[in-house]
Amino acid sequence: MKCTGKNLTGLLLAVCVLSFPGCGKEAPRAVYADAYDIYDTSKKYHLIDEDDSSLQSATSYFATDYCVSDGKNIGTEETSSYVAEASGVFNLNTKEVTYVQNIYKKMYPASTTKILTAYLALKYGDLDAVYTVSEEAADQASDSSVCHLKAGDRLTLRQLLYGLMMQSGNDAAIAIAEGISGDVDTFTKLMNQEARALGATDSHFVNPNGLHDRQHYTTVYDLYLLFQAAIQEEGFRELIHTTEYTVDYLDALGMPMQQEWVSTNKYLMGTETAPGGVTVLGGKTGTTNDAGYCLALLSSNAKGEEIISIIMKADCRNNLYYYMNELLYGFSDK
Repeated sequence: MKCTGKNLTGLLLAVCVLSFPGCGKEAPRAVYADAYDIYDTSKKYHLIDEDDSSLQSATSYFATDYCVSDGKNIGTEETSSYVAEASGVFNLNTKEVTYVQNIYKKMYPASTTKILTAYLALKYGDLDAVYTVSEEAADQASDSSVCHLKAGDRLTLRQLLYGLMMQSGNDAAIAIAEGISGDVDTFTKLMNQEARALGATDSHFVNPNGLHDRQHYTTVYDLYLLFQAAIQEEGFRELIHTTEYTVDYLDALGMPMQQEWVSTNKYLMGTETAPGGVTVLGGKTGTTNDAGYCLALLSSNAKGEEIISIIMKADCRNNLYYYMNELLYGFSDK
């Protein structure tokens, strides 16, 4: 494909009643008009009997649409799991976790972080809005993954998203964060808020691009939750499926600029081949010294089932794709 250019807040209200020895008086107890009612809630979720049939309405549970696992490793002895530290396969149709390797272990996500950044941009941003690249956004390490943007360059959010997901531009990530929230710190607060709302409670983010920081981490399972939320957006699916993109924009002086961006996904670019019957729909790569080689992938099989397969901290790029093919093989027509 070529293109041209709720927060899940804590609902548990803790009321602490402090008693001070020797004071001779108990602290007053707070009374709340909307206090949590354990009996009503138990009836709502059918945990206790209730004669009144009018209360027996269907209730949507938080994990209804999620693949759920107890975290015990599954299938690792049949694969080359030793080449990576964590991985998982999630069948979105059957809601099963069919392969498990340390899916709840804290890992560094590298540029797979950009899945969440893109999700928030699509959720809160105007794709046609024009963003001006700041000095901070343009000031990225020369050896990092960038879109080669300069301070003062003016691009639409849509264009920046292609740079973010295809070129894996760290500069595009900062420009998007500043455009959505005004500054990076505010955007990262939004990242953590939305992650918690999606159930990704074992994650913490400090930047929108995934550059290494000890306080920037996630898990395979949390990354699956974020990825599953993102692919509900049709625009996100287009981003992760595009192989080439021509971007035309203006620089700080108003002069026209043009770049060609290509996907970092070797399946999409034809340099890696998935097992028979498996169609790779898209994904996001990520690499740093501390995170190793990471890949989050969306695929489908001949039956039309979709899966998310994730590998984190593979020891080299070749092994990343070799191992991913082993995971996909269990989903293929064999």
